[in-house]
Amino acid sequence: MVLNYIWIAFFLIAFVVAIGKLVIGGDTAVFTEIINASFASAKTGFEISLGLTGILSLWLGIMKIGEKGGVIQAFARLAAPVFSKLFPDIPSRDRFYLHEPIGKFTGTG
Repeated sequence: MVLNYIWIAFFLIAFVVAIGKLVIGGDTAVFTEIINASFASAKTGFEISLGLTGILSLWLGIMKIGEKGGVIQAFARLAAPVFSKLFPDIPSRDRFYLHEPIGKFTGTG
């Protein structure tokens, strides 16, 4: 929710600065520059996310292989004491069970 307010603030601040440039500096191309910069940034963000999708798929495949081989569960058993110290409010049902949020950290959830 707060992130929405931050993005709205970014756009409002940019709009106010653009109005100031238009009124004070007489720069009539300021809004065109803002739109072009917005689309250029969106294109860059899309290209980066497209590249990261391949890397994400690779590591998800490696995690799936590790899960079937038992490496992930072994890591979860080793990491459980660390996570129980970091997050003492999360209940532990038994020694090898990992609560859902901790399972997300260790890849077992």
